[in-house]
Amino acid sequence: MFERDALPRVLPFAIYMAFIVLADLLARALGPAADLRWLYGLKVALVTAALLYYRRHYVELARALPSVKGMVLALAAGVLVLVLWVWLDAGWMRIGQSAGFDPRGADGQIQWPLVAIRIAGAALVVPVMEELFWRSFLMRWIDQPDFLALPPGLIRLRGFVVAVILFGVEHDLWLAGIVAGIVYSLLYMRSGNLWMPVLAHGVTNGLLGLWVIFTGDWSYW
Repeated sequence: MFERDALPRVLPFAIYMAFIVLADLLARALGPAADLRWLYGLKVALVTAALLYYRRHYVELARALPSVKGMVLALAAGVLVLVLWVWLDAGWMRIGQSAGFDPRGADGQIQWPLVAIRIAGAALVVPVMEELFWRSFLMRWIDQPDFLALPPGLIRLRGFVVAVILFGVEHDLWLAGIVAGIVYSLLYMRSGNLWMPVLAHGVTNGLLGLWVIFTGDWSYW
């Protein structure tokens, strides 16, 4: 039961994290002259392929989309997380210093295909992949191995806290990540509908992409 239900939610996330490690290893081996930005497109493509392959397993996404009221709440939550994300950026709130994703070419001009891939991946693919792993799987599995049988509203404090903290430290901005994890988790637990945190997460990531382009602060990518 664990392997059958867990793998479709763990594997897309594992692919995504493996590419982060691969990019770091290649950067160390090839040096600063290596242009590894297109790896992001390959990463998103493989994660998307895995999600599509396992799509019939995602019973939590078979639910109808939230009501208009629910969508407005998800939109508001996504905007709130965005504001907190760019505000909670003091030195002690970071783990290291990320170089980010700079889409400019050698001539200093923005390469818009790179921007399109980055925003599409962050706003459309990553929210589905991460919410399936962090909220639907891990937060419930910590409390009950047969996680699909546990209604989101009955998730206990242990599962909530552990998943939120791990979600936070997955990001360079660990405190902002924890706050985001709290917001997305509460949306899921209160609504019982995984589309709520998926939509909020997508709004946050999409607007963050626009904010990065507008400000030129690539470190947030």
